[in-house]
Amino acid sequence: MTTRIDARFAELARQGRSAFVTFVMAGDPDPTTSLDIVKALPKAGADIIEIGMPFTDPMADGPSIQAAGLRALKAGMTLKKTLEMVRGFRKDDDATPLVLMGYYNPIYIYGVDKFLADAKAAGVDGLIIVDLPPEEDDELCLPAMKAGLNFIRLATPTTDDKRLPAVLANTSGFVYYVSITGITGAAAADSRAVGDAVARIKRHTKLPVCVGFGIRTPEAARAIAENADGAVVGTALVDALRGSLDAEGRATAKTVGAVTEVVAALAQGVRGSKQAAE
Repeated sequence: MTTRIDARFAELARQGRSAFVTFVMAGDPDPTTSLDIVKALPKAGADIIEIGMPFTDPMADGPSIQAAGLRALKAGMTLKKTLEMVRGFRKDDDATPLVLMGYYNPIYIYGVDKFLADAKAAGVDGLIIVDLPPEEDDELCLPAMKAGLNFIRLATPTTDDKRLPAVLANTSGFVYYVSITGITGAAAADSRAVGDAVARIKRHTKLPVCVGFGIRTPEAARAIAENADGAVVGTALVDALRGSLDAEGRATAKTVGAVTEVVAALAQGVRGSKQAAE
């Protein structure tokens, strides 16, 4: 079964370019503005959209994305409302792949079977659950695949060749390579090291490899996209959003534009990459 993610990568391969993958937190700074931002992302240049599911204890996230999750929770965002947001997005856009990213706890509380059915019905294409290792595939990964959702795994600089086959075993959609050890938004990615790592992962899988963590500028996005099938940017977008809020942390007339402006610049970087490499 072909998902929207598979279809998008096939289309990008035909165009000969890498994917630009954007991450935003659902409900940040409030549910209405958040939906407006997500709706505006494809036009600004996003090929695939990752939507963060806000959680109280996001251990893999840096300060920016943690703060975004807390703003969303404070604005009343829930997993149910996150799925409603996906439905709202799907009313006008049936093509852009949407991936929910976050932690297992909210899904477990929601109920795995109910969550998968609701997510699929809402128009979710894939899941990235950062705290479920391959050893726990029966919990969510295998049921998700059965429900027709891609289950996207993270590989890191510390994932060695012995571990990699386990990480890739039930992965679909794409592999998300975390370019630095540590939390999101911490350091800049080294494009040469990333190129070597992507080549190593590709020896084990035919799936596209997207690289995230540490990409903040169009130049960095271009350098990464030259070596990978996609570049993922989150912290830079969340920071742009935060910078547009008023003193009380509320959305302003500038908020949506602040995010899409950064997305457009980064998308240019990614889109320039393959042509520049030729």
